[in-house]
Amino acid sequence: MSAIAQILNAPSHGAPAKPSSSVAERTGTELILATKPFAHDITLRSWWVILSTLVLLTAAVVGALANIHPLAKVVCSVLEGLLILRIFVIYHDQQHHAILPKSRLAEWLMSGVGILSLSPSSIWRASHNHHHNHNSKLRGSHIGSFPIMTKDNFIKSSPGKRRMYLFVRHPLTILFGYVFVFLFGMVIYPFFNHPKKHFDCLIAFVVHLAIGTTLVWFGGGWQTPSGWQALLLALVGPLFIASAIGSYLFYAQHNFPGVTFYDNEGWAYEKAALESSSCMKTSAIMGWFSANIGYHHIHHLNSKIPFYRLPEVIRSIPELQSPKTTSLLPADIFRCLSLKVWCVETQQMVGVRGL
Repeated sequence: MSAIAQILNAPSHGAPAKPSSSVAERTGTELILATKPFAHDITLRSWWVILSTLVLLTAAVVGALANIHPLAKVVCSVLEGLLILRIFVIYHDQQHHAILPKSRLAEWLMSGVGILSLSPSSIWRASHNHHHNHNSKLRGSHIGSFPIMTKDNFIKSSPGKRRMYLFVRHPLTILFGYVFVFLFGMVIYPFFNHPKKHFDCLIAFVVHLAIGTTLVWFGGGWQTPSGWQALLLALVGPLFIASAIGSYLFYAQHNFPGVTFYDNEGWAYEKAALESSSCMKTSAIMGWFSANIGYHHIHHLNSKIPFYRLPEVIRSIPELQSPKTTSLLPADIFRCLSLKVWCVETQQMVGVRGL
């Protein structure tokens, strides 16, 4: 077990210390230790956020399939997509053991959420844990994240390799994250690469296909519009919305103006968390639907903190109150998506125009 893992997993005691302007700024291990009092869940609250979200999600699915006004069905479909995003981030928290770490029922229930959201537990844990342990490294950070090339490596690469690199980071690839990031990247590719290790990926694909077939069949039959409408409103549309937002959030959390990347020699866990992970400014509503994943610098500093305690952390620890930020405003989205390669000379992400 790494030193950082030992720090995060060691038991903590007592209440968080109140910030004081006279206290010297904490860095490194000391700063990680300052987050430890927050790194335990409140059992009833954890069950509440899971069950209440699942109830709302079920209601949205029923509304999308119900015989109501078409506009109301569309509203329910969009709401379903946003609730899938929320339950996915809650699932992500549970996979980190930030909430209900000792509950077998929660493990079983969240494994089901992973199957239904096209993020089976075997591939999610393997790739996402790697991402946390290698965040912002120029070598090895592509697993569980978007690939990073230096400007020199990009220029020296073959045209085919450059095209594939730009395809993975292309705005349309992120927009169609349902197909490229989740269905292919998290289900189909892992299963064919390691069938035994990622058998739950096959289960996810079969379940997904079965749900789609059922919606078409019971929605009115293969040849009538209502079956395909059910498929679009209750499955494809919501997953498209959740996957597009989720893919972009994951991209922008580590690809934004001001981000820093390191050679392995200069890398440090807490530096990667604070300098290579953004804080996404969102409205309170979007913060709820995204389950506070915008506080990503804190999440990377200590992934054991439940998402509902992240605002408490930033209020209590002054050193975390001036993060590198981005937002969901169109201008910020454009700036993030324009970044393609890491320029070693200027120590910043740049576009490829003119390379």
